[in-house]
Amino acid sequence: MRLPILLLFLGFCGFTGHAAPAPADTLRPISPSRLLRYTYANDLFFRTDYYFTQGMTLTLVHPMLARLPVRPLLAAGPRGSMQQHGLTLRYDGFTPLRIQDAFIRVGDRPYAAYLYGSFFRVSNQPARHQRLTTALEIGFIGPAAGGKQLQTAIHRLTGNAEPRGWDYQIRNAPIIGYRVAFEKQLAANQHVDLLGNAEASLGTLYTYAGTGLRLRAGKLNPCFADLAVTSPGYSGKAHWQLYGEATLTGRLIGYDATLQGSPFTNRDPYTLHASDVGRAILRSSGGVVLAHGGLSFAATATWVSPEFAGGRSHRWGQLGMTVAF
Repeated sequence: MRLPILLLFLGFCGFTGHAAPAPADTLRPISPSRLLRYTYANDLFFRTDYYFTQGMTLTLVHPMLARLPVRPLLAAGPRGSMQQHGLTLRYDGFTPLRIQDAFIRVGDRPYAAYLYGSFFRVSNQPARHQRLTTALEIGFIGPAAGGKQLQTAIHRLTGNAEPRGWDYQIRNAPIIGYRVAFEKQLAANQHVDLLGNAEASLGTLYTYAGTGLRLRAGKLNPCFADLAVTSPGYSGKAHWQLYGEATLTGRLIGYDATLQGSPFTNRDPYTLHASDVGRAILRSSGGVVLAHGGLSFAATATWVSPEFAGGRSHRWGQLGMTVAF
């Protein structure tokens, strides 16, 4: 099941400038911008090895993705907004507090891993300093995501203790979800901007609603001018960027399959009861971004409040690279 999604994604990565044009839309023009982004997150950066233990994303933004048949399912912004279409392949893995225990740790976080593709549409409005993103997420949670094999291989390679409880992970089940996010500039000058955002997700993996703030400061391009990096040949933006970024977000949780298991099955060896799931979660992050032309590097640290009864707050780091082409 993982292979078709991966092949589909890699096929899109092969698109070039001489490919057939995307369908014309005079009311909502499609941006010619293209980028490829990779991120890797791991709590090893803070010398911990529990809860959210590692994750990876690979994202492609390309005008050809507007030809995907899922496009009509992705709500667009107002007329005149510039459209960007993309695909993200995402993997995340989760473990309890002690991975050396070869038994179920009752009251702790279950083992879980998922892999899904997110088809998204961004409606960017530079004049109004706002952006709407809609996404359709399709994939699976369970052993098929390879969480046991990936963490075991990494721990063997690094000489760390091997995880012994993955046989009790949440079982295979499909993921389908729909996410909507809106971002609006609240204040800005040449070197600082403050953004407000709201986001909601309805799906079998995560169901939640949240809102928050994002602050950027330093030498930076306007947030809604184009993509986060300068595409080749694009004028009107600085070629060098160096800025700090901080976010603060609150979420109300309706459902979390990494804690509760999939609503499609009841075969999981162990999950948390709904009453033990934290319903109000706070998340913050801070980082730095360095960009030149079509290349960008980012380093971010994230903190999240306890997600279930008796749980701890948690921190992890993330490294990312973006290439515009």
